[in-house]
Amino acid sequence: MRRRPLTLLAGGLAAASLLVGGTVVVRSRDRSTAPSSSVPAPRVTRPPADPAALQRQLDRVVDAGAPGVVALVRTGQRTWQGASGLGDLRAKRPARAGDRFRVGSVTKSFVATVVLQLVGEGRLRLDDSLERWLPGLVPNGEQITVRHLLNHTSGLYNYTDDLPEPPRSFRPQALVAIATRHRPLFAPGTRFSYSNTNYILAGLLVEQATGDRLAAQLQQRIFRPLGLRDTELPVTQPGIAGPHAHGYAPPDEDWRVTDGPARLVDVTELDPSWAWAAGAMVSTAADLARFYQALLGGRLLAPDLLKAMQTTVDARDQLGPGWSYGLGWRCGGWDAGWSGGTAGRFWATTRRPSAAWSPTASSSS
Repeated sequence: MRRRPLTLLAGGLAAASLLVGGTVVVRSRDRSTAPSSSVPAPRVTRPPADPAALQRQLDRVVDAGAPGVVALVRTGQRTWQGASGLGDLRAKRPARAGDRFRVGSVTKSFVATVVLQLVGEGRLRLDDSLERWLPGLVPNGEQITVRHLLNHTSGLYNYTDDLPEPPRSFRPQALVAIATRHRPLFAPGTRFSYSNTNYILAGLLVEQATGDRLAAQLQQRIFRPLGLRDTELPVTQPGIAGPHAHGYAPPDEDWRVTDGPARLVDVTELDPSWAWAAGAMVSTAADLARFYQALLGGRLLAPDLLKAMQTTVDARDQLGPGWSYGLGWRCGGWDAGWSGGTAGRFWATTRRPSAAWSPTASSSS
């Protein structure tokens, strides 16, 4: 049987009325167009405010084939958390709103925040070249800037499109080497193409600029100050400590949702080093909501740096109509946030400022 590849997800939550936009871990090979300052907004709808209606939304995700789903919705000062389905198929354990899980590419928002904090401290600049900080690691590194890494306009090949199966333990430099075996997709700064390679390099840049491990910098700068006790960046440990949701993947490409969950493969335990700064974090719905509330509330970045994070390039060809990408941040009309996935999980978080409404959701695939 051919195994479905373990990849990071570049998909997203586009419609507010759908708490989860997809539940299958996919691989994106799209190549996008030149950045644009004007991106049309997708049509959006207000979410249901009734807790019973929100619970029905989660139940529909499970009815559609996901083993389990957890979600958090915050409206002003009110917060609703819910779950549906099973968090562990073998043990028949229901999904719980407080379960920990791998958040995939949501990790990128955290890493980008640390990079921007270093910019605010004068320890690096967005226009610094990659060659200045990581000399000789990437061909043409003198033409690639820190900004190009964070907004995916570097042109570097996405290493997860050529990752050996099954993934083994990797050093970050080995992941970069996978990417540099391929020719660049385009000249830096001329187009958008989502590449996990960019954030592996961003993680290495943080370590070079601080002389410290990325995990320690995340703990010192974000996790501890915000009280994110259930959030961590594991390096090689395969399991998830504490109460957690299991992740499931289709056994082969012939599997269909109508086949039911019986044949799904439990992929909860895996070496996270293949994702590292691009998507290895573990967290909960409540911790992620707290992080984005603090980020958008100005607790983590000065106003000019938050504005830089939200300054976007056109990403519609790869992320969907109306979507653009900032520095570890994606925007579409009135929705903004991030989504991600690793083996067996899909995660999405979005915020609608006009409605002061912030839904987050995680689903096993």
